[in-house]
Amino acid sequence: MNHHPTVLGSFFTHFLLLSFLSIGGAATTIPDMHRFLVEAHGWMSDAQFSAMYAISQASPGPNVLFVALFGWQIGGPAGAIAGMIAICGPSSLIALGFEYFAGRAPQARWPGLIRRGLATLTIGLLCSSGWVLAASVDHRWSAVAVTLLTIFLMLKTRVHPLMLVALGAGAGLLGLV
Repeated sequence: MNHHPTVLGSFFTHFLLLSFLSIGGAATTIPDMHRFLVEAHGWMSDAQFSAMYAISQASPGPNVLFVALFGWQIGGPAGAIAGMIAICGPSSLIALGFEYFAGRAPQARWPGLIRRGLATLTIGLLCSSGWVLAASVDHRWSAVAVTLLTIFLMLKTRVHPLMLVALGAGAGLLGLV
């Protein structure tokens, strides 16, 4: 944990900028968060990064909790608060502004066009996030196989995602991954 003001300032500023790119949610910016926190600054390891993300996604509550965990790792409670304000502030204001102006023009085409364009962008960003997370933990062939099988089953079947989570947990318990 590093409470130095320049570390928290750098973290806050970077996550503030990421908020403008977090189309589809903060998880879409995972690749850049990983680059910034793990690769550029070494404030956490690949394993810590992935574990914090996984823990936050398994916990009840908003899916942006991983930002608070990243902030806590870097600067304790002040880091957690700084990260949440930075990642949620600008994007929330943009969303409120968009909905306000879109609501004032219910017959206009532009809100629908923007939503469709952003949906496509979100899918690409989420795919890159999945790639970064999988690459940081899938080091054995069996783990890669489980990841690829999960992707295939999600795309080609109607298997409930909780079943896939349970199968992944079972593979972990059996020592396969």
